Amino acid sequence: MIAYEKLPLDNEVKAALERLEIEYVFQPIFYKDCVRIYAYEALMRPKKMTVGQLIDEFARDEKLHILEVATFFGATQAYIERGYQEYLCINSFPSESFTENEAEAFDTYFGNQKGKRIIEILEYPKVSLREWVRKSEMVQNKHWKVSLDDFGMGENNMNAVYLYTPDIVKLDRSLLFDICKDEKRALFYQSVVETFQKMNYHIVAEGVETREECDFLRSLGVDLFQGYYLAMPA
Repeated sequence: MIAYEKLPLDNEVKAALERLEIEYVFQPIFYKDCVRIYAYEALMRPKKMTVGQLIDEFARDEKLHILEVATFFGATQAYIERGYQEYLCINSFPSESFTENEAEAFDTYFGNQKGKRIIEILEYPKVSLREWVRKSEMVQNKHWKVSLDDFGMGENNMNAVYLYTPDIVKLDRSLLFDICKDEKRALFYQSVVETFQKMNYHIVAEGVETREECDFLRSLGVDLFQGYYLAMPA
């Protein structure tokens, strides 16, 4: 249980955090051998509503920032309690940013446990460049990595890649669908992988669900795999 009342947080933020009831499960991201684990992605599980409803509620009240603070603290707490040593991947809203007080509170509470973080960027259409600049400075100062989620879906496209210059690009499951039966889709996926390899980005193939998909991805030299074939969130 996080002792928010002891932290140097804004009173409104603190009160909202104390009312939230969120648990976290973790889905592993594997190296291409599909045995060794590179990172654990923290997935929120609200007790009283769906994730979508929770995000919509905070977005409606223009308080997504509070939800992000809860995610950073809650996911880190759960990760430490699990005893994981690999990278922790935390979903983040690019339109929001920690304040200096919140960053200080994070460091104070978790001390030396705060290393090895990956910030996974969601919701590109809502980006605020000013806020992202602030966040990117924080990420660089803490030596965290940046991952772009769901590449190939909606607005998470090459523009987002140029904006965020991530360390990791996660290729959406929709690009992988039917890849072993459709030659054109296979060639397209291959071209995307080769492009990012030339740009020296690490690639995560999301949504891996079959052995055939694993074999195909290995043949392309994809770095990292995530999906139900390898492990369910738990």
